[in-house]
Amino acid sequence: MNDRRRINRGPGRRLLLVTGMSGAGKSTAVRTLEDLGWEVVDNLPLALLDRLLDVPGSEGQDGEERPLALVVDSRTRGFDPQRIAARIERSRTQGDDAGILFLDCSGRELMRRFSETRRRHPLSLDRPAEDGIAQERELLEPLRRVADHLIDTTDSSSNALQQELRTRFAPADGGVTLSIMSFGFARGLPRNADIVLDMRFLRNPHWDQLLRPMTGLDAPVAAYIAEDPAYSEAIERIEGLLDLLLPRYAAEGKSYVTVAFGCTGGKHRSVHIAETIGDWLRNRGFSPTIVHRDLVHR
Repeated sequence: MNDRRRINRGPGRRLLLVTGMSGAGKSTAVRTLEDLGWEVVDNLPLALLDRLLDVPGSEGQDGEERPLALVVDSRTRGFDPQRIAARIERSRTQGDDAGILFLDCSGRELMRRFSETRRRHPLSLDRPAEDGIAQERELLEPLRRVADHLIDTTDSSSNALQQELRTRFAPADGGVTLSIMSFGFARGLPRNADIVLDMRFLRNPHWDQLLRPMTGLDAPVAAYIAEDPAYSEAIERIEGLLDLLLPRYAAEGKSYVTVAFGCTGGKHRSVHIAETIGDWLRNRGFSPTIVHRDLVHR
């Protein structure tokens, strides 16, 4: 007990409520947060919530109190979304850095996931999963409405979700955390991007038989794209736009920003531009995470 009392809590602990649709990725979130050093408590009965939050947390390697993530959802005994939201708000007024992460997903994709894994939905053990999904969505809507972090995993792989969570919830250094993404419009817009830029005006290596099998990571493809007359000016203007916007995002308190570059298939132009802008950002002192969403589909 004395060891716990010596933990340096600082101005307030970091607290995250993790919730969302069954099948939307909460298990992935739990594993990722634990890897990032968070203390995770899964499916705690609501009656014990106040008791847990009123005691000091566990100590991290740096002597500070470890950030705490609480996983609650439709399985939670005594689940009451209004009460949960009110408790998180009270933690904020007490000086904690408290927030709500809601993992969402389309009903059709959830149906596919439950079918593939042969799992039963927790709210429809003896009925079609579709019924449970609809009931759960209605039950969780009050938390979705007030969520600080809303991540839609409909088009995301487990690896992509892990990267998104690492971008948002890794130990903060006080600046804007950047994620740079390439994608193909043929597979839809990324759901969690803050800035989306269309690169389909550039020369398309797809129409060159030698370049088509390659990707934007290959030098011949990069050289082909860079020969476009609009290329240099476009890169310069993108850099100028980010120079303008990133400090303003930081000033507004936004801790993470995702910039997405799209082309037709997400294989050539968007990949090259994402890498190019990523290198430029590193030279500016940022540490961007680069994600090529649709290269995995090739």
